[in-house]
Amino acid sequence: MRVPDNIKTFALGDEGLKPYIMFQDYWNHYKALNGATNVEFMKVKEDGTPISFAEKEEQMNLALKSEIMKHASVSTLDAFPIEQWANHPSIRWATFAVVSAMIDMVLPQSLIESIGLYTDVRAIGFGDSASFDVKPRDLFVISKAGRAQRTAEMRKQFSGQVTVLPENRQISVQVALYKVLAGKESLAEFVAKAIMSIESEVTRDVFSVFNTAMEALDNAGDDALRYAGYTQATLVALAQKVSAWNGGQRAIVAGTQLALQNILPADSNYRYDFQSDFVKVGYIRTAFGYDVMALPQVADWRTEFKLMLDDNNVYVLSPSANKLVKLVLEGATLSNVSGMYDRANLTQDATLYKAWGTAIATNALAGIITLA
Repeated sequence: MRVPDNIKTFALGDEGLKPYIMFQDYWNHYKALNGATNVEFMKVKEDGTPISFAEKEEQMNLALKSEIMKHASVSTLDAFPIEQWANHPSIRWATFAVVSAMIDMVLPQSLIESIGLYTDVRAIGFGDSASFDVKPRDLFVISKAGRAQRTAEMRKQFSGQVTVLPENRQISVQVALYKVLAGKESLAEFVAKAIMSIESEVTRDVFSVFNTAMEALDNAGDDALRYAGYTQATLVALAQKVSAWNGGQRAIVAGTQLALQNILPADSNYRYDFQSDFVKVGYIRTAFGYDVMALPQVADWRTEFKLMLDDNNVYVLSPSANKLVKLVLEGATLSNVSGMYDRANLTQDATLYKAWGTAIATNALAGIITLA
């Protein structure tokens, strides 16, 4: 696992990375408990005995408190009551500096696992923007020429460029820092919830850009890349077109599990048993010579119990050619926390700042089939 350079610097070298490695494992375990199936986490201790999520959370909170004290230059919390430490400016700063570092530790990789099939995730410096060169996909035209002719018609290609400007986002929450320091509230769970919130919003932005581009594709004539209604012949024809025009990079079929259940042979006499992929995972893993991959469905938290990805669309793309969407994450996650006595009820406002930008920037070809 690659650790971002800013995390290494903040952790004061490789020796200080243990809490962040622990949080990576804690985060994977947290995602697995929330339904993720493509994550790995530690299931047993060094002595071979099983380790539960509750034990990891307890250890993680202790490690986080120790890391906060290290950056606040506080050796022990025993000298004063917890309420007094909660008002210490260094403790307040260190708490959310560590929270921000934990977010930056796992967010990029978590996004790659979620949307990496069609998204190129890049991290840039604070205050920077990103430019992506889009090279021409066309080949040079070959001209017939006489033997006494020195040159043919000149050809020259020019690359395009797309600039992605990150936009700042904020999450403002209320916390009771003294409860965190007293162990009454889980700081590890707070960090995990913050990461899930950011990841959900980034995923929504990326998929919105991706789906808008797909639904704007031409749907008429021989150059059509958008089709209404699934048939086996339509899918194979579109996959052939996408593969050929992406320089031979093999196309794959992608969609939600519900959408992929429609990718079935045209022959109505097919049979499947209880050990087949269709029964085990809900779709055929390989269809007509092309790999089939499910996009994990995402909750749309802006509405009541709706989902973000469209179950009526099947996408055909070549991930190895050039990712369609470019996602830029700007700098480190910033944080700001109010004083303990700024509010009448003694709660504290904590605001996390994260900037990102998305855009379509690619020379790759992709297609879409609308099922209904």
